[in-house]
Formats: sequence, structure tokens, C-alpha cells
Amino acid sequence: MNPEDFEDSSPGRLVLIGHHEKPCFAFVPNPLPPTLQLDTKIFNGMSEAALALGELAGLGRSMANPNLLISPFIRREAVLSSRIEGTQTNIANLYAYESEQLTLPGILPSPPKSDPKSDPKSDAKEVLNYVRSLEYGLQRLETLPVCLRFIRELHERLVEGVRGENATPGEFRRIQNWIGPQTGNMEDARFIPPPVPEMSGSLRDFEAYLNRECDYPPLIRIGLIHYQFETIHPFLDGNGRIGRLITSLLLLHWKLLPLPLLYLSAFFERHRQDYYDLMLAVSQRGAWQDWLLFFLRGVTEQSQDAVIRSKKLQDLQLRWRDKLSQARASALLPRLADSLFESPILTIPKAQKILNVTYRSAQQNVEKLVNAGILEQVNSGSGTKLFRAPEVLDILD
Repeated sequence: MNPEDFEDSSPGRLVLIGHHEKPCFAFVPNPLPPTLQLDTKIFNGMSEAALALGELAGLGRSMANPNLLISPFIRREAVLSSRIEGTQTNIANLYAYESEQLTLPGILPSPPKSDPKSDPKSDAKEVLNYVRSLEYGLQRLETLPVCLRFIRELHERLVEGVRGENATPGEFRRIQNWIGPQTGNMEDARFIPPPVPEMSGSLRDFEAYLNRECDYPPLIRIGLIHYQFETIHPFLDGNGRIGRLITSLLLLHWKLLPLPLLYLSAFFERHRQDYYDLMLAVSQRGAWQDWLLFFLRGVTEQSQDAVIRSKKLQDLQLRWRDKLSQARASALLPRLADSLFESPILTIPKAQKILNVTYRSAQQNVEKLVNAGILEQVNSGSGTKLFRAPEVLDILD
């Protein structure tokens, strides 16, 4: 990290660390909030984001069955947020793993040649941990505000039993970390977060800002908070995923949304290099406007995307109900079809549990959904038969 890249307008300070052949510096951000000049571009960005967010909130309030969206949207977020960190799992893989807790032939593919260390089962477990952390956070908000304890609890669940498990789950780091090739030298890092003593002070300031009043609009505050957490980088592993979890949870905690329907990882993943570069530019020269405009654009685009996907899922549900009604199906069949929106990967034992019927009855109902074109079988052989709802997966993936 070159200290010459940091200008006087940088919202922080550099501190010399360690004993290295050449001087090595870490960056310590100033406490939030910074002094911002909210110009016309920012206000226009906020207006567009608020409008899109409001439409999504209205859709969420009007839904008779919000689980139609909540469960699949959480899993889509888990896949995309984890993909930014290098996992290879897609949403079908996640649902298959979640259904059986094992690698299923034809569903969890071999890792790509570009990443020979990647393990499909381990990747799926890592993504499922993200789901569990997010679900835990949504429940925990009922009893605890977003604070350092809350964040540590999320982290403990995120890295349990997966890559990063040895990086003190649920505990802030006690050694220096850096952003860049972990096999290289710290002197060559792209960015070095605060040393541990300064990190502890930064975290106290961060927690205080999370839970006090501020004159900036909530979306601007969340953009500032996201930058600050990523810059402090308080864990040895999982910082990016935890930062994105906090963003999603604050939208709900601050009542910007009635339901957990908006996630920004898809936008960050599409613009991954800009995501990293713009946060670094804030640290180097105080380029808050560029970062906040990018963040607000993410809120706008992902709100619009969520509305489109939501309406497609609702339309699909109506088409299926109409199709099954015309076929004069029993009440069991629409119930099984509706369950596919929460989990579009199905086995016969799982259908048996959903419907509370015999294995044979569950098998017959699954076969009827296959004949109706709603399900298709995706594996063969003597093992567990696995079925998927391709239309649901197409909307989500």
C-alpha cells in the first residue's frame, strides 16, 4: 500500500506498522459521519432509489404469502454474496445441498479448472451458512439492535465448519490482516486495515454511529456504514459477506422495507471491480460522492430487479394454479406446487413431509407435477430421485 496514494482529503490517517524491509502503513478511518456536500446528483440518486425502494415495499405489504419471495430471495443473495468471495455454487446447487445435506450427482458439479482447490460440497455448505446467518439476523433483530455483539454472532454462524473456521469465529481479529494476495507480502497489499489497537477504537466509534441519530438520510447512512465496516475489516475472514449482511439487515431494522426483499450482492457482483475501486478511492482521496452514487444506483437497480422477479414469481404461481384447477387436481397438488417457490428442488420424501401423506401418495403427486410440466427429474439411477422446478429457478438465477 503506497502512502503517496493517500491525499490530504483522505477521511483517515496512515500509521506505520511492523518491521519490514520497506515502510509499511495501515489506514485508520475517521469516525462517521464525514462532512458531505450532498449535491444535485446525490439528491437525484436518493430520489430514484427511494422511489424504487418504495415500490418494492408496497409490493411486499400487498402480498398474501410473503414467503413466496423471502425464502428464494435470501438464497439468491447467499449465492451471489458468496460468489464475490470465490465460491462456485449456484442456486440449484444450494437447494439440492440444503434438501439432502450431501453431494448429489449431476447437481453439484466438479469445480472449474481455474480453481482446483474449490470443493462443491464445501462451497454449498459455505453458502448455506450465509443463509443461516441471514435468517438468524432477521430473528435476532427482534431482541437486539445491530451492534458489535450482533455482528459477532452473525460471523460465528457464517464461518462455522467451513473455510475461515480457523479464523476465530465470532471474534474480532487479534492480528493484522490485509487485502490482496494472501500468499504475498504485506508490503505489496492493495489495502491494509487498521492495526488491532486502532481497530478496537474504530469499532467502538462504528457501534456508536449505528445507534445514534444522524441528519443524513437513511440510505446515505447505510452507504457510509458499508464503507466503514469494509475499511475496518475486523475479522480474519468473512468481512465482505458480513458487511453485505449488515446492509440488508439495516434496511429492515430502519423500516425502509417491511420484509427482507432487497439485497445488493447481485449489483456488487456485476460491478465487482468498481465496488472495490470506489471504496478504496474514498480511503485514498475522500471520493464519497462517487461511492454513494454507486451505492444508490445499486439500491435502485436491485429494487427494480426484485419487483420484476417478484411479479414473475406471482404470475407463475397463478398460471400453475389455473393449470391445476383445469385438471381438477386435489387440494394436495396446489399445496405441493406452492412449496416449490420456497424450495424448487424436491425429493419424494420431502414431498411426503410437506403433504403429510404416504410415500406412494407423495410419489403420485410428484408424478402429476412432472406430467403437468411443473417439475422435471434431474438425475437417474437407484439413488434418491431429485426433481426441480425449472421455471422458478430460471426466474431466480
